[in-house]
Order: sequence, then structure tokens, then C-alpha cells
Amino acid sequence: MKDRVRVLMIGDVSGSAGMGALFLGLSSLVRDMKADFVIMNGENAAGGFGISIQDYQSMKKMGADVITSGNHIWQKEEIYDILEKNDDILRPLNYPDPCIGHGYAIRRKADYSIAVINAQGRVMMAPIDDPVKRVDKVLREIRKETNLVFVDFHAEDTLEKEAFAFAFDGKVTAVAGTHTHVQTADEKILPNGTAYITDLGLTGVTDAVIGSDPVKSIERQMTQLPMKSEVASGESHIQGILIEADPETGKALSIERFTK
Repeated sequence: MKDRVRVLMIGDVSGSAGMGALFLGLSSLVRDMKADFVIMNGENAAGGFGISIQDYQSMKKMGADVITSGNHIWQKEEIYDILEKNDDILRPLNYPDPCIGHGYAIRRKADYSIAVINAQGRVMMAPIDDPVKRVDKVLREIRKETNLVFVDFHAEDTLEKEAFAFAFDGKVTAVAGTHTHVQTADEKILPNGTAYITDLGLTGVTDAVIGSDPVKSIERQMTQLPMKSEVASGESHIQGILIEADPETGKALSIERFTK
């Protein structure tokens, strides 16, 4: 077994610009960073809202081992059957039962197993089940198979994200926030060995309003009309983190933030 595992966690893929950034840059990013495993949040791939079957298939072909999501995963009904049948695309674990799909997965890669958990916050979001209690429950089973556990915590509120991370410090390898699309500069390893960042950022047009067209976003703010956001066009980037971890203990050894 390798003495360390390198895992890429990639921020929310936004529309065709985000998919284009993956197509042009993911393979070289994996190669240059010597990544062993790729996790990406794909809930905004289909025009900014949801994920289509084609998006799912494309992300898998481009190198995603597990695709996570969030509150927008329900926008495209065509993906529901894929969610139910496959555990390499996740919906947040803490949606109330019964709910289609999977909230976590354990994937075998080379000579080790990696668990990925997708959870969603409740502050300024839907009042779903408690993410801490739900994650804690499945973690007891997951840790019987592997200590390498990576959590995508899809949430709005910074306080909630940080509190969630400290609740699982030493119990999981990493907690990475998603949803707000603005990459934060607070990457760190918490006292008991869990890597953390408040938000992975955006895979798409970063010189925009969280990946959306600035003109439409300004108009929406000024009029307060329920206008639909439009994905921005222009130069796009891949944002996220690279984590090195000890496969025996599951502890994070390093965390590196990137924009490519």
C-alpha cells in the first residue's frame, strides 16, 4: 500500500464554461498533481442548475471518481434513475427518508478504499435532517472499511461549515465546503488531523458573479424580480484543493488550494 494518497476535491462545476474547463484542464491537473482520486461537485453543470445524464457521463469520462451535489441536484429529473442506480454520483445524505439516491459511497482504487460523503447544511437552506447526526451514523459503518473519508459539505453559512468540520475533526480525512462558489483562503489542517476549507470555489468563469452573468445579476439585485441567473461566458478555471493523506490512519498530511 502507498504511504500516502493524493485526492483532488474540485469546486462546483458551473454550466458549459465549467465543463469546458474540465475538458481542457482536468487531465493535465491530475497528471501534474499526481492525484490518485478525483471528487467534484457537479450540481450546477447543466446551465447552472442540476446535472444532465450527458454531464454525468462526460464528467466520468474526464476522470471524476465520485460526483457530489447539493440542493440543485433535483432540477433535472432525467438524472433521478442514475442517482438511484449508481453510487458514483451522490445527493446530500441528510435528505429525509425515503429519498432516492445515495448520500455516500466507498470506492476501491488500486489497493485502498476511499469513502466520500455528501451532506447539506440547513442555515438559509431547506430544513432537512441534521447533517451532523446523519453523518455520524453512517461514519460508524464506513470506518469499518476505511479511514480515508472525504466530506463535501454543501452549505451557505460559514459558521455552520466550520462547526461541522470541528465536529468531525479527527473522524474524517477532510471536510470541504461547497455551494457559495467563492474560493476561501482558509485551508488548514485542524488540531486532530482533518483537512478543511470553507469553500472549494468554482469551476467555471471566476470573473463573474459566482459564475453567473454580471449584467443579469445586477439587474436582479436592482429590480428584486425573480429573474433566472444565466451562466457567464469567458475565461474559465478549475478551483479546488489537493489533499495528501495517510491511508492507514486517515489523517490529512497536507492541503493545497489551487486555481488552474
